[in-house]
Amino acid sequence: MAKAMSKSAIASELAERVEVPKKTAALMLEELADLAYKEAKNGFTLPGLGKLVLVHRKARMGRNPATGESIRIPAKKVVKFRVAKACKDSILGDSGAKKKTKKKTAKKKTVKKKK
Repeated sequence: MAKAMSKSAIASELAERVEVPKKTAALMLEELADLAYKEAKNGFTLPGLGKLVLVHRKARMGRNPATGESIRIPAKKVVKFRVAKACKDSILGDSGAKKKTKKKTAKKKTVKKKK
């Protein structure tokens, strides 16, 4: 499996594709991240990639796996990244889409009677 790209590798690739200095590309990545952090409360969308959303989770009952004791899990806020459909389709291609499978039906064997 290939390794994930590092921040400097992404900056180098962007700099090469957009024909700007590597420092400028790295600065753009940092500013994009800062903007995402500030705007995540309201929902931050990267067109074609996905969006950051703030989700409120309700309080619920859970279970301590070590003792089996029921515990109350408090309500909390979590940040989620929802991947855009265009991104999913690009990465997964047709194989990621749900395929309709045909049921295989067994053919009935007909036995001819000898006269």
